[in-house]
Parts: sequence; structure tokens; C-alpha cells
Amino acid sequence: MEFAVEHRAVRELTVVKISGEIDVFTSPRLREMLLDIIDNGGLHLVVDLGEVTFLDSTGLGVLVGIYHRLRARDGSMSFMGVNDRVRRVFHVTQLTKIFVLHQDLDEALAAYDAAASSQESRSTP
Repeated sequence: MEFAVEHRAVRELTVVKISGEIDVFTSPRLREMLLDIIDNGGLHLVVDLGEVTFLDSTGLGVLVGIYHRLRARDGSMSFMGVNDRVRRVFHVTQLTKIFVLHQDLDEALAAYDAAASSQESRSTP
């Protein structure tokens, strides 16, 4: 499967669909594409990993770096459609402690709405 990144806006979220392998060869391109999305206003990303066939430590490093960049801008990043192979990588590296893994877009949207609602109620006196 050819490496590809597509994105689309769904309400306040940017859904980023990644296909193929995320490794030492494709990670620089992934980083560049994600930074471009952020620079163009995408601060709340839901990354669809359903068609990712391989994820190495270089790819994980890119995702962690993007996550920290988004957090510094009051943004967010979560994942959806994570297959068993990639889910194991997240568990083994204990990244499930910082990354939220959703089953699908509906679940990701519901979680975003709940977080936004909670944020509003905390900022309203």
C-alpha cells in the first residue's frame, strides 16, 4: 500500500487519514504534512490509522512531536480506527497514557463535544 495522507474538516476537527507504512522513510513527509495542517489552522486533529500497515519508532516520534506542538497551542490530537497491529505498538510504548484511541469518527466527535462543553462550563462564572 502506497503511503498517503488526506485530510478534511468535520466541524471543528480536522480528520487526517493516513494509509500505508509510517517509518523512517515516510515520517519526514508525514511531519511536513501535519505541520502544514496545523499552520493552516487545524488545531484539533483526529488521525485515522485504520489503513496504516506499519508504524515504527520514527513515526511514533513524529506523532508525539505533533501532539506536543498542538498542546502548546491549546489544540488536541486523538486517533481512530486503530488496527490491532498499531494498537499493540501504542500499548507496548505506553502511549495510550497520552493518546486517546477512538473506535470511529462518531466516538471522536462525541469526546470532542464533551471536552468542549466541559471547558465552557469551567470558564463560565
